[in-house]
Amino acid sequence: MMGRSRVEVAVGVFVILGILALGYLSVKLGRVEFFGGGGYPVIANFPSVGGLKVGSSVEIAGVEVGRVDKIRLVNDEAQVVLVINRGVKLPEDSIASIKTKGLIGEKYIRISPGGSERIVGPNGRIRETEAPVDLEELLAKYIFGKV
Repeated sequence: MMGRSRVEVAVGVFVILGILALGYLSVKLGRVEFFGGGGYPVIANFPSVGGLKVGSSVEIAGVEVGRVDKIRLVNDEAQVVLVINRGVKLPEDSIASIKTKGLIGEKYIRISPGGSERIVGPNGRIRETEAPVDLEELLAKYIFGKV
């Protein structure tokens, strides 16, 4: 009888460890952040976001420096709220562009820092933006000879 209870305890501990490991992986892979995440919001307006999603990465020189927090329609433009990691300083004349990873990959925002001495603060705005290239529209123009 004692041998059976030891096996049951060992299986119980193993199951609990497995559940904890799955929970940890879910949080890490899902990029869930608790207690605010440690970044500051920055706003950028685009004429079109063309497939950009909440949670997409924000990169400078190929290094992830933040995430897309919200996308909403304001005055016929897409207003994108970015959460930039603390310690990353964006010059006021930075340019935010929506790019695609690979040919048909996911969309992300690439920020090209400017040379201004002034820094975009929390709840500040990136004024210069570039909308994504619409491949379907380019193909249609090429096919119908309007290029």
